[in-house]
Amino acid sequence: MTVRKGKSLAISIQEHMAIDVCPGPIRPIRQISAYFPRLSPTSSFAEPLSPNQVANPTVLSPGSTGQGGGVVGGGGGRGSLSAMSSMDTSIEIDSCDSDDNTSLGTLEFDLLYERATSSLHCTVLRAKGLKPMDFNGLADPYVKLHLLPGACKANKLKTKTVRNTLNPVWNETLTYCGITEEDMYRKTLRVSVCDEDKLTHNEFIGESRVALRRVKPDQTKHFNICLEHPPPLASPTAMSTALRGISCYLREWESEQQRSLEERGRLLLCLQYLPPASDGDVKGEGKERARGGLCVGVKRCAHLAAMDVNGYSDPYVKTYLKPDVHKKSKHKTAVIKKTLNPEFNEEFFYEISFSELATKTLEVTVWDYDLGKSNDFIGGVSLGCHSQGETLQHWIDCLKNKGKKVERWHTLTNELPGSTLQE
Repeated sequence: MTVRKGKSLAISIQEHMAIDVCPGPIRPIRQISAYFPRLSPTSSFAEPLSPNQVANPTVLSPGSTGQGGGVVGGGGGRGSLSAMSSMDTSIEIDSCDSDDNTSLGTLEFDLLYERATSSLHCTVLRAKGLKPMDFNGLADPYVKLHLLPGACKANKLKTKTVRNTLNPVWNETLTYCGITEEDMYRKTLRVSVCDEDKLTHNEFIGESRVALRRVKPDQTKHFNICLEHPPPLASPTAMSTALRGISCYLREWESEQQRSLEERGRLLLCLQYLPPASDGDVKGEGKERARGGLCVGVKRCAHLAAMDVNGYSDPYVKTYLKPDVHKKSKHKTAVIKKTLNPEFNEEFFYEISFSELATKTLEVTVWDYDLGKSNDFIGGVSLGCHSQGETLQHWIDCLKNKGKKVERWHTLTNELPGSTLQE
């Protein structure tokens, strides 16, 4: 503010606004905990705060301290310092009780991976000290399991609901079928606890994520973990960092696209080549198996992709032995309604010699049945001498072990190489 001799007082608009907006020293915005201060156990003998001290906290300016470090001012400077220390302590304790840091509870469960059956068993034992979610101070908790990455509906498992408790006991085992060793290496199990509400939507309590690579085959591993909040989404301020790493993202996206075919589902097949029957066995087995042939057993599917609007599918399986010149090799299972994990347990027999089988390809496709319109293709798999990986190994094991049943899980793919899909 500038004052000239002999003239009236002149104040600029900036100074006028500063005087109106900031009439005094800038004070920190008081939190709700400042009106209800709580002392820590270590300061239980400290002097309690008066209402005037809470309403008018002392503001320390840089010029209020002397060279010796003491507070320069009126009487009660030492009391002001104790008041400020008590205020800081109460805010720190209150921040520990905030919603972000509240203890959500603990969860106990066991994980067991059986390599022989390609199944993952999760035994949900109990939870302790869950966060109250209902008006009565209790909750109606249940546990959900998801395999990540993957479709939610296809691999979601759920326990029963325990009513009106914060320390529920389930002792319930949930099983995932068709889990390969590759899945155990790269997938993560998401375990979440929710509160069931009949009138409104269910409420989320907490979750925990376990990398399946921590579980050794055929060994039960016990977990006793604290529930956490779900990981936050990326903030807009992190967009520049994401843009700088776009090249890394594209590489990961390409690899995920190659592995995304797995999310179409899994199929459990049983192959058995029956050698030609002798004269005594023909009467018992039937003339159709006199030359021998291939027996294809369609056992079950797991984690199929949802094709209907209700989040499920109406799956059935078809098999072909190609090349099929006479178009007589088609077999079809029954339709299982509204499920993503159907069990068929059906067998089909192809009468064919062993030498001819070496030139054939078994094509197995899974479809979703739709009434009144064309059916939807879910996925398929081809087995033969020209296939690769697990499918080729399954085919070779079947040909080597004549008369023995060979079961194996297969990953359904979007497209079958060198094949024209037939509905």
